[in-house]
Amino acid sequence: MIFDLIKKRRSVFPAQYNDKPISKATIEKILEAANWAPTHKKTAPWRFKVLQGESKEKLGLFLSLKYMETEPKPKEMKIKKLIQNPKNAAAIIAICMQRDPKESIPEWEEIAATAMAVQNMWLCCSEMGIGSYWSSPGLITQMHDFFALNDGEKCLGFFYMGYYDETLPEVSRTPIAEKVVWMN
Repeated sequence: MIFDLIKKRRSVFPAQYNDKPISKATIEKILEAANWAPTHKKTAPWRFKVLQGESKEKLGLFLSLKYMETEPKPKEMKIKKLIQNPKNAAAIIAICMQRDPKESIPEWEEIAATAMAVQNMWLCCSEMGIGSYWSSPGLITQMHDFFALNDGEKCLGFFYMGYYDETLPEVSRTPIAEKVVWMN
């Protein structure tokens, strides 16, 4: 049931991943789920760049160097994490948004559509027993130096993915009644 799957979805971080690879066919299925997200005027603004193998290590090196270049007082722990997280992931999908050249809808709607595409990916990963995590570090503004981004395309973050062994904890939410106003 979809409601149970929604409640099961969790952020599973790269440090929790094991070494099991994710097949190309599995990643393609996850991306196909993204492609079925709602999109106003069918602009389908989501764009994805899949990193596996050496490209993950190159990303980690790029992020750590950019961090040291842009941060007045870089922290050693942060540098190590920027290098290690990509290595721990079986795959990383760069989440990008391609602005409609006609700007026929507001940019926030295209960002929202891209976020819905990521939610579809996340739910698909949850169903398949793949841990995932959307990271959106401040360094995403520098990604034009790493990826060949088209005009109007921007990186919104990274979707880290990997299989994991541990049992994920139960999570609770405050009641929805505290967040809703009923009006007649």
